[in-house]
Amino acid sequence: MTATSPAVPTGTIRTRDTTPRRRRRARLTARATILLTIMIGVLILSVAPARMYFEQQAELARFEREAAILERKNDALAARAQQLHDRGILERLARQCLGMVKKGEIAFVVVPKDGPPAPPPDC
Repeated sequence: MTATSPAVPTGTIRTRDTTPRRRRRARLTARATILLTIMIGVLILSVAPARMYFEQQAELARFEREAAILERKNDALAARAQQLHDRGILERLARQCLGMVKKGEIAFVVVPKDGPPAPPPDC
């Protein structure tokens, strides 16, 4: 007895194909080859600009850190300059750092045995 199917007309015998099937290999068409070549070219050409972008970002971050450090130093120097406008501070520095005295005063300097005295830290 033979197997029949509703899709097969009556009277037709359906047999199994015994020939080995060849796997269909994916073909690389000309259009796919051109597209692949263009994509690889774009990828290769985009490496240099991307590398340059990341280098510039790192350099920008370094410059921003340096600018922040310089701003802090600038603020400290501005505060020091403002202090130097005070007559009391100027007189103290003149006495300590330069050894100056007012008229009529007598200055005494104690010199250590191991050499000249070190200046105060503010000088």
